[in-house]
Amino acid sequence: MPENPTESSEPRDVRTIRHLVRLMKRYDLTAIDIIEGPTQIRLRRRGIEVVAAPPAVATAPSAAPPAVAASASAAPPRAEAPAPAAPAGLVIESPMVGTFYAASAPDAPPFVSVGSVVRPDTTVCVIEAMKVFTEIPAGLSGTITEVLVKNGQPVEFGQPLFHVNPA
Repeated sequence: MPENPTESSEPRDVRTIRHLVRLMKRYDLTAIDIIEGPTQIRLRRRGIEVVAAPPAVATAPSAAPPAVAASASAAPPRAEAPAPAAPAGLVIESPMVGTFYAASAPDAPPFVSVGSVVRPDTTVCVIEAMKVFTEIPAGLSGTITEVLVKNGQPVEFGQPLFHVNPA
């Protein structure tokens, strides 16, 4: 059953566009490009170029490193060295895929560094995706203990960016 009673009488293209607009709202997308054969649909939202993303915050696993170490010893040796155990505390993760920038401009000081005290609304970095620069807030209170990503490095969704000692 259509969400809107008038949708059943609308042409298929209009229903498709309405569906795409709902997806953009639901997943907070700024653009959608769809190409199917000769048909192209391109939707863009109006707005400012710099947007604030919801912070992705996770606690550092306390019991996971021993379990990983135990399973790693049973597995054949890998070519790369095992990752060091995460320090106790919190982790600020990337809420999106893009390029990490520690400062607002190449000649500007970094938003935060080791020893910086952050609050939930403190901008810790900017992530650029598709020419849109998104300010990333800390989402928590504490002190930065480690910066895990280098300036200009690509990051993935959920990738740890900073270790933080809670306040």
